[in-house]
Amino acid sequence: MVSSPYPSDRLRTWTWGDQRIGWIAGGEEHRDRSAVVLLHGFGACKEHWRHNLPVLARRRPTYALDLLGFGASSKPRATLIGEESSPGSVRYSMDLWADQVVAFLDHEELTSVQLVGNSIGGVVALTCARKLERLGRPAKQVVLIDCAQRTLDDKRLAELPALQRWSRPLIKTLVRQRWITDTLFRQLATASVIRRVLKKAYPSGGHLDDQLVEMLLKPAQDPQAPEAFRGFINLFNDNLAPDLLAELKTPVRLIWGAADPWEPVAEAERWRRFEAVKDLTVVEGLGHCPHDEGPERINPLLDTFLAEVGA
Repeated sequence: MVSSPYPSDRLRTWTWGDQRIGWIAGGEEHRDRSAVVLLHGFGACKEHWRHNLPVLARRRPTYALDLLGFGASSKPRATLIGEESSPGSVRYSMDLWADQVVAFLDHEELTSVQLVGNSIGGVVALTCARKLERLGRPAKQVVLIDCAQRTLDDKRLAELPALQRWSRPLIKTLVRQRWITDTLFRQLATASVIRRVLKKAYPSGGHLDDQLVEMLLKPAQDPQAPEAFRGFINLFNDNLAPDLLAELKTPVRLIWGAADPWEPVAEAERWRRFEAVKDLTVVEGLGHCPHDEGPERINPLLDTFLAEVGA
């Protein structure tokens, strides 16, 4: 058994509506400074910030949340568009997770905040930033780390090869079937598969250890874990980062692993055209999760970026 990266007495829960949310905080002695909220990607959890939160918390209050459906948070039944909802069920979406973050900010009375998101957590951070702007209390800044580009969204269908476009209706029908998504999830949620995926995501092999594998595997063994998977893989029409960036006035900074196997840095370069995007830092040799793969290189960047607007 590999121990948690966080002290057990620091792990906390909060009830959001009918749902339990897992979270952790550090640096609360710096409450006079802008708080930082760390948002993980799909299939990850607050523990994915194990090498970052302790460092960032030395200078500012820093929080990491388990998004609904992941980590120690509740994993409610997924209701898809066109399905009748049942008691306690949710429609997983970027807006749902952004609503969770805004509610957390209210719960903790955090009025000055910076959002940091990896992968899908980056899209959640942008969605949350848009909500905060509309509420008249914008975030100080958003930092995206290898933000998900969501190539399977229907709005990007024209970019796909002809065969993938042709097969899309069949795929969409199949992944609505709970017995299919449950079976697929159980086949994927094994230590060997997780380690194989991580080897691709962490091309340098840095910090790819037993602790990482276990902290991703444990939440996946929850009987309800397939529900978030079903909800997520049916998000064929949800928020895209470029659409959000085109709307935002909140400053956005990009950090990208040059060796990311899934989110091409070339697309991130195109995002420079948006007024909200202030800069892009490409880190050679690191992949999709550079904050965990190479924290000794990413933490100084984060610390500098956050300090510039969070005093």
